[in-house]
Amino acid sequence: MRTRPLKVALLGYGVVGSEVARIMTTHAEDLAQRIGAPVELAGVAVRRPDRVREGVDPALVTTDAAGLAAREDIDVVVEVIGGLEPARTLITSAFEHGASVVTANKALLAEDGSTLHESAEKYGVDLFYEAAVAAAIPLVRPLRESLAGDKVNRVLGIVNGTTNFILDRMESTGAGYSEALDEATALGYAEADPTADVEGFDAAAKAAILAGIAFHTRVRLDDVHREGLADVTAADIASAKRMGCTVKLLAICERAEDGRSVTARVHPAMIPLSHPLASVREAYNAVFVESEAAGQLMFYGPGAGGSPTASAVLGDLVAACRNKLNGGRGPGESAYAQLPVSPMGEVVTRYHISLDVADKPGVLAQVATVFAEHGVSIDTVRQKGKEGAHDGAWLVVVTHRAQDAALGATVEALRGLDTVRGVASIMRVEGE
Repeated sequence: MRTRPLKVALLGYGVVGSEVARIMTTHAEDLAQRIGAPVELAGVAVRRPDRVREGVDPALVTTDAAGLAAREDIDVVVEVIGGLEPARTLITSAFEHGASVVTANKALLAEDGSTLHESAEKYGVDLFYEAAVAAAIPLVRPLRESLAGDKVNRVLGIVNGTTNFILDRMESTGAGYSEALDEATALGYAEADPTADVEGFDAAAKAAILAGIAFHTRVRLDDVHREGLADVTAADIASAKRMGCTVKLLAICERAEDGRSVTARVHPAMIPLSHPLASVREAYNAVFVESEAAGQLMFYGPGAGGSPTASAVLGDLVAACRNKLNGGRGPGESAYAQLPVSPMGEVVTRYHISLDVADKPGVLAQVATVFAEHGVSIDTVRQKGKEGAHDGAWLVVVTHRAQDAALGATVEALRGLDTVRGVASIMRVEGE
């Protein structure tokens, strides 16, 4: 074993950073054996040095993150600050000074991952980010390495624990969205500002990363269609149950049937109870991968939290240190395919539409005519009178597979009918 230690700079000391430092300290001997050399925490960049840093030598703590990232003696920089800046500048500086980088920064990777990969390649260093997608769940490395010889056609996943917890509570207790969100906040599953989670931004960033790796093409956050949870109602949950389904916020990355384009989207969807993702409860994450040779694979586990995320960071740290020791590099960006990302309007799937209609003869015929005029085939129709109303009814239509653009045009035409008082909800049906 080499006696000179490999030096690691830690940028950020929050929930994840503190766990990374703790594991590096308590498992130092095991890490050294796995890597082939000792690993030394050479500096910790923080915003508030006055806070207690248990287990870290105060002499290592600094507010000069830029200076720490640019030190010539640093072998690997671990970035767990988050956000676009100063993370982007710090990572680029680390590359320029010969350090490999391990990051959990999904937002930055989804926004500017290709530039970071190019910079890492230019300076002959590694960029690893297993923790950016699903915390402890091994997903990036299997897609990038284990399935490198296969053709991935679809990635379907629950990649945000907060939203899964909310939907699980809505289903199991009958709570409304606001009540379930309040419970998630009280239990610490949701941030004080839950926008990134409940509006789908977090999942969309992860979808961009997954699509890029799976389809060997560059997918940015702006390419991902995104919808959040705010419009999901208890009635949607109940309707899904009647269909033998459950509702999940899904990240869906697909290769077109002709193989010439890809799509990436995040939105609530109904999935059959028979699908493996339907049983994913609480704040857990799971990703379902469909490939030509391997078939169907599922990856499951805790997708957030200090310890699970730190586990993924440490796995990448070991890989980066081994490469430093042996003079090699891990796999970089594979974007040779450069497939175009199709707009949401070209996505083909099934739909569940709930309409508030007048309860009188001829309504169903009018509605069916509108669907037919726009080329959307109806699978099932269910009508139920509204409680406490003598002239109103709920009309629930489930379609066969159709283009999203055609469904959108159908809904707009339905809103123009005098007999349709409102479109209560539209939800896609996936995973069949």
